[in-house]
Amino acid sequence: MRKRAVPPTDAPPELTRAIDPATLARFAADLSALCDPARDRVLVAVSGGPDSLALLLLTHALLGDRCVAATVDHGLRPEAADEAAWVADLCAARGIDHAVLSGPLPERAGHTANLSARARALRYELLQAHADAVGATHIATAHHADDQVETLIMRLNRGAGVGGLAGVRASGQRMGGRVIRPLLGWRRTELGAIVAAAGIVAVEDPSNVSDRFDRARLRKQLAAIDWIDPLRVAASAAALADAEDAIAWMVRQLGTDRIAADGDSLTLDPSGLPFELVRRLVEQCVRQMDASAEIRGSALVRMVKALESGDTAMLGDVTAVALSPAAWRFRKAPPRRLL
Repeated sequence: MRKRAVPPTDAPPELTRAIDPATLARFAADLSALCDPARDRVLVAVSGGPDSLALLLLTHALLGDRCVAATVDHGLRPEAADEAAWVADLCAARGIDHAVLSGPLPERAGHTANLSARARALRYELLQAHADAVGATHIATAHHADDQVETLIMRLNRGAGVGGLAGVRASGQRMGGRVIRPLLGWRRTELGAIVAAAGIVAVEDPSNVSDRFDRARLRKQLAAIDWIDPLRVAASAAALADAEDAIAWMVRQLGTDRIAADGDSLTLDPSGLPFELVRRLVEQCVRQMDASAEIRGSALVRMVKALESGDTAMLGDVTAVALSPAAWRFRKAPPRRLL
């Protein structure tokens, strides 16, 4: 059944209850590290769940009219339209500008664009377009410390490197740093308490508890473990993010010296470099030759190993040959002939 928020004219005291000053001051400090709360306009992505509703309540309490909201209906669940309408009613009751965004999912590309990835791509595309339309400088999402633990464990289980173990960034590279996540230092229970104190019963997405999804199964297992401190894990993720930034900076510097363009090819000098830096420089060469290449970590490692052995390798539409230990050449492969 669709839940309806109370219209603004009949708003009960719960809908106007102020957030605890200490809680708001804590959020203000977190948001100030990512944008300028005194001037910026922030678009909050709200699903109707407790995490995003807490983010909405905090941001609106701090920014007032410079807080706007949007809910993306991916069209994947029949309940989603009613949930988006419920969020719209809730925002109307609080005087928050809100929009429901929808659009077709991107086409599946290759082997890696699963449904979750396509939905995520659509979500950020719609949010960015709406942010432009309403003049929002930033897009805030409600990722928190417990999300960070789940993300790191899932990536560890997939054999992720430093970049993957950096977890979710407070202000990442997506959309040039426009997407911010001010709740990474907050626990799920804290956010739920903020929503409950406002007298709101949040929407529950059934996928959050469905054993069909890896994250939901992991979440159930983590609930039984009391010795993991999500805030300490989040601090480790932040340290790894700093390390990833340092490595990426080094690779950019090395690329200037070690990669040379020669007509329709690139030549890389990998001599004397640690494997991780060579791997990243090879990835840079492949992407420069074929921007649409799908690059999996294991395939990239195989290419580097082959070149180290003096062999020829291919990734996507890019061929690479080791001319010498100090010269690896990358070239776009000619189009395949159709029989």
